[in-house]
Order: sequence, then structure tokens, then C-alpha cells
Amino acid sequence: MWDAHTGDAIIRPFKGHTNLVMSVAFSPDGTHIISGSRDHTIRVWNIHTGDTIAGPLLGHTGSVISVAFSPNGTHIVSGSWDCTIRVWDIHMGNTIAGPFRGHIYLVTSVAFSPDGTQIVSGSWDHTIRVWNAYTGDTIAGPLKGHTDSVTSVVFSPDGKHIVSGSGDCTVRVWDANTGDAIAGPFIGHIHVVASVVFSPDGTCIASGSWDHTIRVWDAHTGNTIAGPFKGHTDSVTSVVFSPDSTRIVSGSQDYTIRVWDARVGNTIAGPLTGHTDSVMSVALSSEGTYIVSGSRDHTIQVWDVQTGNAITGPIIGHTDSVASVAFSPDGTRIVSGS
Repeated sequence: MWDAHTGDAIIRPFKGHTNLVMSVAFSPDGTHIISGSRDHTIRVWNIHTGDTIAGPLLGHTGSVISVAFSPNGTHIVSGSWDCTIRVWDIHMGNTIAGPFRGHIYLVTSVAFSPDGTQIVSGSWDHTIRVWNAYTGDTIAGPLKGHTDSVTSVVFSPDGKHIVSGSGDCTVRVWDANTGDAIAGPFIGHIHVVASVVFSPDGTCIASGSWDHTIRVWDAHTGNTIAGPFKGHTDSVTSVVFSPDSTRIVSGSQDYTIRVWDARVGNTIAGPLTGHTDSVMSVALSSEGTYIVSGSRDHTIQVWDVQTGNAITGPIIGHTDSVASVAFSPDGTRIVSGS
């Protein structure tokens, strides 16, 4: 964990996992961190001491690829290579729901609905499922339409819709309650869609692709609002909207980060250069003024959104690729998984 402004390591590395850390996230109140690992476990950490306060949480029989907190911060959802999803109590450390069975291939992405009552999962089996977070019952699904692996899923801000990105090069929007396809496939990308995200106002979707471009879509019609945004010279690995929905930040395997006008696709800042290998993950601070990036060059950097200047970093400490980065809710800390 790093100070977002100075780049200083706030505390010693959090040690306990015995294999790669695949996913990290802050709790909604910023007091805890969760991590999922290829050692098949999840851990919950105290951000002040680095101590494990729950875990290792045991149950999965394969790598834990994706973890997320419930909106109230009391539960964790995890998706695994063992094809299942589990829900855990953060305080007790036990499975309170699951394993949710239905996917027939590894689960790549999981997320809670905004009200915490539902979970969405995407899988290499080409499908999406919506689950009751308490019982594990399938609410909707399997949602079929994609013809390749589902790489990214997320709820809309109002919880009514789901957006998915896939290796079939398309984006689709689904009704979260019925599972009906309500928009899509959004066609335009010519390679794997690696990352999808709703705008905070829920009207638009941004997608980043291995075809080196970003597109912005109307969430209701699937029409291309802006794009393709061209500038990156390699795969786009991560996209995120600014809090006011006017800008998009992207990270790429071309070692750079770019900030785009979400409406017209102009580069507002960038390419932000400094990393010496692929940028694997980008995130914006809650007020939208800073970007954090994690890279295969083993480092983290913090950037000013307006100027594109590197204000902190490279932050050094990891000894391998940084796969996931996130800001704490108050913007003072960064968590990284490697």
C-alpha cells in the first residue's frame, strides 16, 4: 500500500499468499483490503498494520481471479478457476453462500449490484449469470449470446442492467432481472474486448480492446457515440470514466496512459510516458484529479489528470508485474497487487 501523493510505501508488504495475487480491492470505508490469489485463497487485511484480519479464506479449489466487496463492506464475493462463486463474511471469514455452481469453465469477473442483493459473473464458458447474493439461486441466466469468453462484467449504477465484454470482439447489455439482451451486440472492435465500464450517469459505456482502440457507446441503442479513439499502439487493457463522465482514462500494453474527451475522442492528456512495460491497470481518484497505473515493469505511478505530469513514482517495491491498482475512497492511499 502506497501514499497516493508521495509514492512512499505506507507499510511493509502484506505477506501471506504463496502464489500470484490476481485481484485487490479496498472496502467501501477504506479500512480493509481484500486480495485473491492463485494459491486458491482470499485474505482480508488491516490497512494500518498489514495484519491479516481474516483468512486465508479456504474453499476454492482453483485460482481466485476476481474479488469484490459488497456495497456495505460486510461481505466479499469471489470468482475462481474452479468454476464457482462464493460469498464470504468479512468478520467471520467463513463462506455464507455458495459455492454457486453453474458455470462450466473458469469465472473471470464478479461484481455486486449497487444494493448488494445480486451478483453478476462472467466466464470462459461464454455466459453471464446473475445470482441471489444470499441464497446462490440463479436469478437470470445463463445469459447466452457471446460466442467467446466473457472477459468483463459490471452492473449499471442503478443496478438494472449489466454490460459485458467478450473475446468475440463485442459488447452486450442485459436486463439484470430477466436476463434478456436489451442492446447489442455492439459491433466495431476487431479484437478481444478486454475492459468495459458504465459511465457514472449510466447513459454510456466505454470499452477497451486488444485492437488498440477505445469506443464509447450509447447504453440503450448500442450506437457508437464516439470513437474509435486511436492513439495507442498496442492492446488497451483497462478503461475508466471520470466521476463527471466527461473523460476516459485508458492503459495499454504500449506502456502508456491516455486521457480522452469522452464525447469527441480527442486526447486531453498523454500519452503519459514513464513505464517501461505494459500498463496493466488504471484507476481514477474519487474526485477525478489523479490517475494511478500499475505496470509489468513492476512499478506504480501517479499522474495529474489535467497536465499529464507524473506527480509520484515510479513507486518501487514489487518484484514482478503489478496486475491491479485502486485508490482508497478518500484518495490518500493506493493498493496494488502483483
